Amino acid sequence: MEDKLYQFFSENEFDYKEPHSGHLERFERKLNAPNKINKTSWKWLSVAASVVLVLGFWLGSNHQKQQLDLADISPKMEEVQSYFVSTINQELKTLEKNRSLNTETIIEQALDQLEELEENYNIFITELNNNGNQRKIISAMIKNYQQRLEILENVLKQIEYIKNPNLLNDEIYI
Repeated sequence: MEDKLYQFFSENEFDYKEPHSGHLERFERKLNAPNKINKTSWKWLSVAASVVLVLGFWLGSNHQKQQLDLADISPKMEEVQSYFVSTINQELKTLEKNRSLNTETIIEQALDQLEELEENYNIFITELNNNGNQRKIISAMIKNYQQRLEILENVLKQIEYIKNPNLLNDEIYI
């Protein structure tokens, strides 16, 4: 073992010499020296960063307000949208509560379908903003929400059948 250590240290060049005289004193002087950072430059940088941040939030909020959504068309459409969104969110929570190894693939397939429908909905929003208040677009947006709910309800039924396989047999005999 000692031969291997001796061989390792002899093959590699390590700095094993003592530092020059006064090294410790120079190090302590640098360590105890006051910082030369200019505090006024930090103040200006923080003010500039704050201005940029506020300007970014303001521009972002203005951009979001200019985009029409189903709820912006009429109070009735706002009610329809809030119903669908709250129901979909509730169904998603139920879906996540029922996630297990047996239901993982079904849930992931459903979430992929929902993501695709969300992308289609964003296209409808763009069309609504470009073409104005058209009934076809509004109808397609509502159908999109309905399709999402149907997917979630079907998946929850499939999960129920997976959890209770006797449920299907019981329904046949009733």
